Amino acid sequence: MTLDANRAAARRESPGGAVEIRGLSVALGTGARRVEAVRDLDLRVEGGELVSLLGPSGCGKSTILNAVAGYVAPERGSIVVGGERVEGPGPSRGMVFQQSSLLPWKTVLNNVGFGLKMRGVPERERREASRRLLSLVGLSGFEDAYPAQLSGGMRQRVEIARVLITEPRVVLMDEPFSALDAQTRLSMQELLLDVFRQVRTTVLFVTHDIDEAIFLSDRIALMTRRPCRVGAEIAVPFGRPRTAAIVGSGEFAAIKRRCLEALRDERAAAAHRHDLEAQTSA
Repeated sequence: MTLDANRAAARRESPGGAVEIRGLSVALGTGARRVEAVRDLDLRVEGGELVSLLGPSGCGKSTILNAVAGYVAPERGSIVVGGERVEGPGPSRGMVFQQSSLLPWKTVLNNVGFGLKMRGVPERERREASRRLLSLVGLSGFEDAYPAQLSGGMRQRVEIARVLITEPRVVLMDEPFSALDAQTRLSMQELLLDVFRQVRTTVLFVTHDIDEAIFLSDRIALMTRRPCRVGAEIAVPFGRPRTAAIVGSGEFAAIKRRCLEALRDERAAAAHRHDLEAQTSA
């Protein structure tokens, strides 16, 4: 079976939902402070696919995630997740942030189970589910610890478990490993690949790190400078499961060159657009 056929079969079996973004435009602020963050963005993420949004800091990647999560309302366009139009926050989408959102006064076990508690799930059931998820992310034995007692990498493991326990169709990850040291970051990337191999959901992942995007993704969407849209897409041909050994391969290096060239071309195009706008306004 070919790689594409394998991926298609995996998506058919996946509980993850497809994400369809059409003509999305988002502005932040009002009046003189209004900033057009996203303009006429089109992007489709298939069910069970892990797609990275790769681009420079401040280009609008996080705004796109917030729009898919339902935290930010678009000015124009539509977002559909699992066949349902996004009108606001909902249980079909779970978010993992760069900064910890754990409740510091709750134990690890109670942090993970908090979403189920809000849904009225009985205590025994949510504690069992929380223990299963903590085992999945390698934190068995830390159920009674508090967030302040954990390392940065461990806190992000709890964040992932906290999101997955509610079984979202799409997981949105906003540079979740950028604050970690290099060794911990690689460990978390490997953990993420292993966890989502077992959970099989759809992931939209924001990063400005090219190596991270290639290592994790089925496909990379290269974003333009603000106002953000998809400038190019690059398919990542590595199958799953995958290990850190691919990072040293010639194929990995070739994909990285393609990403760098595309980002370089976008910088040149952005400079040209800026010059044209300056001439027009002069």
